[in-house]
Amino acid sequence: MNIDSITSTLLQLDVELPSWAFGNSGTRFKVFAQPGVPRTPYEKIDDAAQVHRYTGSAPSVALHIPWDKVEDYAELRRHAEQRGVRLGTINANVFQDDDYRLGSVTNPDPLIRKKAVAHLLDCIDVMDQTGSRDLKLWFSDGTNYPGQDNIRARQDRLAEALHAVYARLGDDQRLILEYKLFEPAFYTMDVPDWGTSFAHCLELGERAKVCVDTGHHAPGTNIEFIVAFLLRAGKLGAFDFNSRFYADDDLMVGSADPFQLFRILHEVSQGDGFDPRTEVAFMLDQCHNIEPKIPGQIRSVMNVQEAAAKALLVDTDALQRMQNAGDVLGANAVLMDAYNTDVRPMLAEHRRNLGLDPDPMAAYAASGYAQQIVAERVGGSPAGWGA
Repeated sequence: MNIDSITSTLLQLDVELPSWAFGNSGTRFKVFAQPGVPRTPYEKIDDAAQVHRYTGSAPSVALHIPWDKVEDYAELRRHAEQRGVRLGTINANVFQDDDYRLGSVTNPDPLIRKKAVAHLLDCIDVMDQTGSRDLKLWFSDGTNYPGQDNIRARQDRLAEALHAVYARLGDDQRLILEYKLFEPAFYTMDVPDWGTSFAHCLELGERAKVCVDTGHHAPGTNIEFIVAFLLRAGKLGAFDFNSRFYADDDLMVGSADPFQLFRILHEVSQGDGFDPRTEVAFMLDQCHNIEPKIPGQIRSVMNVQEAAAKALLVDTDALQRMQNAGDVLGANAVLMDAYNTDVRPMLAEHRRNLGLDPDPMAAYAASGYAQQIVAERVGGSPAGWGA
């Protein structure tokens, strides 16, 4: 692919930002509060707009309900548009209420299941007001001990809830089902892997898709295989990009294993996943506990841009020739040549052509915005996890 084609594709690469990345968030053990973090969903959007301002590739903000609950979602939508961004995916929260100790939609108590489903339907009401296309569902549901509950019955309850939600979607709305190998349940998770999510999505219909979170797998899992399979099946709906050393670390994407991110995006490229018509949603899902929030998101978007540019540099004709000839080392060398290319000058020029500063991190640091919000955001409760 030539440089013009690469930059054309990069123009279409949108990376959605998570509202919760801008508030106080962290691990189960400690959340280190930072000065100047947002106090309201409106201020989260203000901060997200800064990331788009300097990267040119982050035009939407995912919301988490009820963390981002407001009285008037149409007003919040207008606020986002005034800041040059839009509201994106709506994420449901059925994992923090005390009622959900034994699960939400798979809970053995029918009243608690009813409460959970009602929240999911309320989230679709929010989508109707924000113009959001996707409802993303992640369930903490599972069991900690053998015999704690009937595993098969929990799958029946999950399917029943998903069908109720799917039936409520509008014609242009999608259900995105995320999975996670473990945590907070340690014996069984009710949606533990991509296969379980895939099976439920197949049963639901065309507008149900799988979300791949890059930190939600067992060590050594070949995530790029999962991506290739789901793209082939037309069931890859979204990514939650982060990075991990051990488990669901929620580190900045590409920080722990940039080669893995490259391999994943190579499969995205091979499966036409960068084509907007494929409707793969690229989103960050990260918690900046020790690093500053806005620069953490800027760097993350840049990491995705760099990995995508390298993936697009792969000489696919040469790669196919090597593969067809059974040239193992030659095929690997084609990939490695692209990965080892320094794409930063190309991306700097790409940003100049967009009228952006070629160095987003330095441009943000020089803007004075970080000092401004520390001075202005005094009083009130910071909008972090559970806010």
